[in-house]
Amino acid sequence: MFPNFLGLGFIFLVLITLVHSKTDSKDVIALNVMFTSLKSPKKLKYWEASGGDPCGDGWKGIDCSGSSVTEMDVSDNKLNGDIPYQLPPKLKHLDLSKNGFSGTIPYSISQIKTLKDIDLSHNQLNGQITDMFSSLSNLDYMDLSFNKLSGSLPQSFGSLSSLSNLYVQNNQLSGQINVLAKLKLDELNLANNKFSGWIPNELTKVKKIDIEGNPWSTGAPPPGMTWAKDVKSTHMGNKGGLSGAMIASIIMGVLLVLAIVLAIMSKKRSSFSSNLVEEPETPGRRKSFSYIGSNPLSTELGADKHKSYIDRQSMDSTNPDYEALQSSGPIGLKPSLSSRLKTFRSKEPGNNASSQRRVCFEINAYTLSELQIATNNFASNRLLGEGSIGRVYKAKPPDSKVLAVKKISSSFFQDGKSDKFSEIISSISKIYHPNVAELVGHCSEQGHNMLVYEYFRNGSIYEYLHLSDDFSKPLTWNTRVRITLGTARAVEFLHENCSLVHRSIKSSNILLDMELNPRLTECGLATFYQEASENRGSGWCAPECINGATYTLKSDMYSFGVVMLEILTGRMPFDSTKPKEEQYLVQWAVPQLHDIDALEKMADPSLRGLYPPKQISQFADIIALCLQMEPDFRPSMSDVVQSLLQLLQRPSASRQQIDDYDY
Repeated sequence: MFPNFLGLGFIFLVLITLVHSKTDSKDVIALNVMFTSLKSPKKLKYWEASGGDPCGDGWKGIDCSGSSVTEMDVSDNKLNGDIPYQLPPKLKHLDLSKNGFSGTIPYSISQIKTLKDIDLSHNQLNGQITDMFSSLSNLDYMDLSFNKLSGSLPQSFGSLSSLSNLYVQNNQLSGQINVLAKLKLDELNLANNKFSGWIPNELTKVKKIDIEGNPWSTGAPPPGMTWAKDVKSTHMGNKGGLSGAMIASIIMGVLLVLAIVLAIMSKKRSSFSSNLVEEPETPGRRKSFSYIGSNPLSTELGADKHKSYIDRQSMDSTNPDYEALQSSGPIGLKPSLSSRLKTFRSKEPGNNASSQRRVCFEINAYTLSELQIATNNFASNRLLGEGSIGRVYKAKPPDSKVLAVKKISSSFFQDGKSDKFSEIISSISKIYHPNVAELVGHCSEQGHNMLVYEYFRNGSIYEYLHLSDDFSKPLTWNTRVRITLGTARAVEFLHENCSLVHRSIKSSNILLDMELNPRLTECGLATFYQEASENRGSGWCAPECINGATYTLKSDMYSFGVVMLEILTGRMPFDSTKPKEEQYLVQWAVPQLHDIDALEKMADPSLRGLYPPKQISQFADIIALCLQMEPDFRPSMSDVVQSLLQLLQRPSASRQQIDDYDY
């Protein structure tokens, strides 16, 4: 008998070794940050502030599948403070109940698309529930009960197609519950809140429902609704969940399976070693997010000097409106430069094919003498701006509209690299998107290499935000969101369709046409910025690039987050005139992004409070995701575009309410 136990013990040791593989490094970082933000509580046994192997070392409350952390149960550990913003991105089961967590539910939960059940009950969570659940199609169980949550149920609750158990009792939630009507729920607990209105007929069929303790409406219910008094409540105690019988059944089933496995393994112990095969593991790609309060950035003041250049008459003759913002916008690839012509198709709002039109215009090969005459031999009074890769001049060709000529520094073409410019032109000529500044010409003669664009009289968003005088009309909130979305779509196109890194996303490179539509400039010029040394440290560059790391798509995401911060606050990325603790915008703003009261104080004063509070909070959530310290934890630009669209798609907002923010 004793040898039999030895054999079984050895088998279990081998199995444990196989199951507990090395934890994915991104999960390790997420748990390290969480442990640190919770002030390294001793109750989280085996957890570490740096490194470690959560799956292999048996960190308390952590279970894994392969190398990914899929379950976190740290309930009833007297943890407090805000729920850490960064969580393992492949979680299926999350239990933070029976602690002392306060603040709001972190927006990063919306990115954990694998989540099946979440329990945040019996904490001190407060504020409104952010409208962020539309991507959680796998969520089956959600318990937010016994907190201090307020406001109405978010519209995205209606997207939780797999949800069967929902518990929100004992909060301060209010409004109607119509959003829950289409959910196929088995259990629903709404007790002891401030809900009003009536009960949708669909919810009367829920197997277990508790609606007591709410001031439901007593008037005649509208069609499809019923009085609350006609719904029989089932008291479910403090919370929903598995019954004792169900738990006992599960335990008995597990024990039975274990007994069968042990019996089989004991019979085959003599040959067990030849039958144990470790399957190769292929961790899938995923997005992770962390909330970092500050990051020490370089004090180098290498910001480019910018004035307005490039004004293109809008090829979209229609005025953009709320509906137009939600359309995908025309995107595509232009013919190559060799065709000498480029064609573009623009869609009016809506999908009517008759609204499409084509506009053709040439990409000209200008001569040096033509551009010298047009710029008055590149006179200083024609200088519009100077950046790290060259100067921009205003050109007035005869019998032509005003142009902007970007004269690239000759230092980039030393050692016989003249063919580089032809490659750049060929690349840029293939970039077409309505929110990207179009190339209309080029010149390469006698060591001079120039790009020619149309001239934008409205200048850049940098000028609108930071250089406007008291007589200038400030950008409204709706216009700012429209500019943000248009710019995001331009960057999304570069990343997804062209596989290009922009490398210089900043407010001075986002120009505005006559209708204040954004036009992203400097597209396709990353190779020059790679060689430019003064391209770092001005407040918009990602921290990993300041430290010399390779610039990636995720670095662009950080820079875009800084631009969003400028749009929100009206502040420059670096401002030496501010108090020392406020000079770097990211360091000052990020710790306050989830504080509703602080957000109101951070918002650009020129908005005069004319913005939807809920939208500005969601806008801040997107910024926080973009400005993560770890590049892998930042979202893709496609994710940001979708988040901005969701921000705009507020069913509760009428057209009149939307127009109220376009004063």
